[in-house]
Amino acid sequence: MPDTVYRIEKDSMGDMRVPDWALWGASTQRAVENFPISGRGVPAQVVHAFGLLKAACARVNKDLGKLDAKLADAVIKAAGEVAQAKHDKHFVVDVYQTGSGTASNMNANEVIANLANQGLGLGIGAKGTQGAVHPNDHVNMGQSSNDTFPTAMHIAAATAIKNDLQPALHRLHAALDEKAKAWDATVKIGRTHLMDATPIRVGQVFSGYAAQAQHSLARLETAAEALAELAIGGTAVGTGINTHPRFGARVADELAKHTGVNFREADNHPEAQAAKDAFVQASGCLKTIAVSLSKIANDIRHLGSGPRCGIGELILPAIQPGSSIMPGKVNPVICESVIQVACRVIGNDAAITTAGLGGVGSIFELNVAMPVIIDAFLESVKLLANVSNVFVDKLLAGLQVNAKRCEQLIDQSLMMCTSLAPQIGYDAAAKLAKQAFEQDKTIRQLALEQKLLDEAALDRLLNPDTMTRPDSR
Repeated sequence: MPDTVYRIEKDSMGDMRVPDWALWGASTQRAVENFPISGRGVPAQVVHAFGLLKAACARVNKDLGKLDAKLADAVIKAAGEVAQAKHDKHFVVDVYQTGSGTASNMNANEVIANLANQGLGLGIGAKGTQGAVHPNDHVNMGQSSNDTFPTAMHIAAATAIKNDLQPALHRLHAALDEKAKAWDATVKIGRTHLMDATPIRVGQVFSGYAAQAQHSLARLETAAEALAELAIGGTAVGTGINTHPRFGARVADELAKHTGVNFREADNHPEAQAAKDAFVQASGCLKTIAVSLSKIANDIRHLGSGPRCGIGELILPAIQPGSSIMPGKVNPVICESVIQVACRVIGNDAAITTAGLGGVGSIFELNVAMPVIIDAFLESVKLLANVSNVFVDKLLAGLQVNAKRCEQLIDQSLMMCTSLAPQIGYDAAAKLAKQAFEQDKTIRQLALEQKLLDEAALDRLLNPDTMTRPDSR
């Protein structure tokens, strides 16, 4: 390969060598050299959010008479290309960078300025040329990294929730609700403390899972609402220095129009920039969703354990071999994937919470751990969305109930004596359960032998279905 050709770019700190093909400039190059940490840039969604944001800012500055129309139009076009993921390879700053995200904001400013200058017929690196777009003076007009990076965070997070996680959870809820209705006539034994309890319909069990998914959607609405408030317009420390007083509100309106998310200017700019409580709250919602999914997945894998020596009330679809040594073994792999995602999301929530702490990330007028917050948050959204879709497609779609096994286990259960307690008393019912266990008999068999109740009464009281419908007895 030929040697890389470089050009010399200047910033306030002096000269920098930049690859000649690169759309970024000196400020970005410094960050590339200063932060060789993870080898990963900020999430692509943040890059695209910066494109949306910079285009909105240019439109508003143009409308307010602050930015020349020709330059504004060039910026709007260039930023639109960034929003459309056409220049992702030029966003090269490591995610573990300055905590304000300044390097990523300058990366966006420089790339958009160079693209705009190319559109104007000028070359890359033309920022000092007469009539050229300048990354700070024009692309960053009326802005600061301290309000643009948190705004890009909110845009990326809220749109990811709207476009990815909400549809996935709607699918999950629909699939669980379908099972709840389809299996409402099948009765199984309930379990509390891992021990036998009174009967419950399989449909009732799955209605509980469906309700968890429905509550997850409601929690997601709460998260999205918290993220809809934008810091733009606060500039350096939330006072709005060097920007138009209507700038923040108008940019928020532009973003709402282009994303379908109800973005609005922050009610209090110092709070919006000094703290990241909205992300801590939203991450808490994601964590709760992860916990709900893990409950559902864990129950299903245990109810499907076996196939002969476990509970076996559910039959999980066989989608891949489960062992390299045991032929014919099939494992609950999708459930295990869901549970691992939950572990990761809980860990991400811990990182986000820590990054939002006073004295750690949130210090005086600025949070200085924003890149790690958005990186962890977007990973959680992606994992939850993807694993919810996989759970529906690879497990719930092919999941079956083993009605025969459910019936066998109910017949053997000692807790069937619960419905006899109102007739024969708690102590007598407890004695009956103990004797049935010792003699390896069912409750019905022993109750008949001891003539505790007649056969008709036992048929009525020991009917598993009516035990799940108290009003029908």
